[in-house]
Formats: sequence, C-alpha cells, structure tokens
Amino acid sequence: MTQLDLDFIRSQFPAFQQDNLRGWAFFENAGGSYACQQVIDHLHRYYTETKLQPYGCYPASIRAGREMDEAYEKLAGYLNVTADEVHLGPSTSQNTYVLAQAFRAGWQEGDEIIVTNQDHEANSGVWRRLADTGIIVKEWQLNQETGQLDPADLDNLLTPKTRLLAFPHCSNVVAHVNPVAEISAKAHAVGAIVVTDGVSYAPHGFPDIPALGCDIYLFSTYKTYGPHQGLMVVRRGLLDKLANQSHYFNAEQVHKKLVPAGPDHAQVAVAGSIADYFDAVYAHHFSEEAAAPERGQQIHDLFRQHEVDILQPLLDWLDARSDLHIVGPKDAAVRAPTVAVVTHNKSTAFVARELAEHKVMAGSGDFYGVRVLKGMGIPLDPGVLRMSFVHYTSADEVNQLIKGLDAIL
Repeated sequence: MTQLDLDFIRSQFPAFQQDNLRGWAFFENAGGSYACQQVIDHLHRYYTETKLQPYGCYPASIRAGREMDEAYEKLAGYLNVTADEVHLGPSTSQNTYVLAQAFRAGWQEGDEIIVTNQDHEANSGVWRRLADTGIIVKEWQLNQETGQLDPADLDNLLTPKTRLLAFPHCSNVVAHVNPVAEISAKAHAVGAIVVTDGVSYAPHGFPDIPALGCDIYLFSTYKTYGPHQGLMVVRRGLLDKLANQSHYFNAEQVHKKLVPAGPDHAQVAVAGSIADYFDAVYAHHFSEEAAAPERGQQIHDLFRQHEVDILQPLLDWLDARSDLHIVGPKDAAVRAPTVAVVTHNKSTAFVARELAEHKVMAGSGDFYGVRVLKGMGIPLDPGVLRMSFVHYTSADEVNQLIKGLDAIL
C-alpha cells in the first residue's frame, strides 16, 4: 500500500513554515484546520484580480464567475455528485438552519423527525426547535457508557410519519464512525429523508456520497483545509421539493435557493482549491490516471491509514492510565482521530493550559456537544480535554503530546 509522504504533505501548508508556529503541535483541528497553499494563493489572486461582481460581460467579471462555477464542479467530482447538488453557504450551522426552514414549509403538524443526542448542536438544535411549530421531535439516544448510537434502536423510533432523520457521520466528541449506509437504508424504508452531519468526518477524507446513501450531507470547508464556508450536498430532485429561502426571483437559481444572503463570491471560488490540493496529493502519490471519485477514494484511504497508524499508539497510552478515561472507542480503526478524555485528578481546563507550556495546542470544554456530555453523565464544567488531528500531523507530534500529558498528569 502506498504510504503518505508526510514531508510533501506538510510542504503544502504554509503554517508549518511560520516562525510563530514552528515547534508547536496542533491538536485543535476539529475546530478548524490549517489552510493549504492552493487555497491561500487562490484567495490572494481572487481578491487582487477579480474582487468585483461576477458573471458580468467584461473579462475580469467573466473570470470571477467562471472560477465560482469551477469550484462547484471540482468539489462535486471528489464527492461523486454533480455540481448542481453542491451548495456553499456561510457555515454549516447556518446551512442547517436554512434547511430546517425549507423543509418545515412542506410538513404538517404531527409529522415526525428524529434527532440524536450524539450530535454537534448545529445538526440537532435547529431541528428540535421545530417542535414549537407542531412537529413531533424524537431523540435517538446514545449509549451512556460507550457514547455510540445503536441502529437497532431506530426500529422503535421510525414510523410512516417520520419525515426526516438527522445524525452525525461521527460525533465531534465520541468520534465513532457511524454506519451511514445502514442507517440511511432504515430511514428510507419508511420514506424518511436522511441528513448526515459530516463536519467531523470530512477532514479525514471526502466520502463517496452515493455510497453513504444519505440525501443531504454537510461539512465545513474551513475544517477541510479551505475558506470559512459550509458545504452541503442536496441530492438531485430533493432541492425542487424544498421551499425557496432566497429572494423570490432566485427560486430557480440552484446555488442561490438555499443561501438567503447570497454567495460570498471569493470564498465560493476559493473553496474549489481544496480539490486542487487533492489533485496535487494524488499526482504525488499515484501514477495512474483516474476520475475524481476514484482519486478521492484513494486519497481518503491514504489519509485514513496514516491517521490510524499514529492514533492507535495515543489511544493505547491513554487507555493504560488510571487518571483519565477515553470518551468513545479505543480502536483507531472505528473512530476519527478526535480524542476526548475525562481527567480524574486535574481539570481538563488546567491540562489544556499546561499543554501550551509544552507547545501543544489542544482545548477543553463541551465543543457544542452539550447533549453528548449530558447523555454520558460527563460534567459540562470543565467538560472534556479534546485532542484532534488530521493527515498532516506527524508521529513526532503525537509523541510531543504524550510527553506533555505525562509531565502534567
């Protein structure tokens, strides 16, 4: 199997060459990743050469619009969908809010939706609020001990009145990778729409959306090496059934219908450069030509293998300690490299502050997973210590984290 060339990968991220970040180990990636060179260069170029109204009749405007169109096409290729199924808005939280309003317009009082208490609040709270409008909201609850969701529990929740099921690909606290295809099939059997929050999964390799079987998939591009935007895939045909959330005259504009404020031209165009980064990664590691979905799958597997290889030693070291416990699975193969722990003798806030003395960037708190912590009986104050990384993280940095934790604990 091809191994990830970490030197090449890190050369694509200017942050690793900055004096103020040199020697620091970055374990806050679940809150936002470093931006790749391709995105930074494109943003500079867009703002200096084409920061004007796009889709006009003069060359700079034509180019600006073309780059926006290309962004949708490039990202769609790596997600194995079509460009008209990709939508970019200010953030995943706002995108989910807009979706909830768009769906509610077509539902009746007494219709049912299912949410989980394993979610980041962005993919839970907006749906729960629909209870105030007559929608029946059911909660698919995680296992208090493991933090995991059991698909079998859905059998008692799904009914012919279920209109939508919202759940995470993986939790930003528990990190167990949920079986999206299996869950989607259960929901589709009663005619329900499936909304999957991929914010905590997509940074570890873009998924093949058709293989997942969900109807809507959301994630944040600022956590996948790009600009601060939220991306959502809305499968073909579903968009036509949703109420327009933009100006009335934009109702038939595919990329405006679900963006009430209109697109951020530069941010949309630059999001496409995430795909340019993936192209560079593929060209460096593989020689055979392949279509974007196949390239994406190989890149996904390349990233995952590296992450698993350096995650398991961290999990093993943490699991051997008696002064903390891991939230979620201890097997790197079934989880994302977002590791939350509860410390027993010293507060997680104290440990996070002390880690900075060891040049390790990590965080503590609830990370908008308030319902997760409550469901597992974990006190919200100070919450958990969370250490999250992606494919550009090195084994040496994991060792730096371990040494810091050992000295502090």
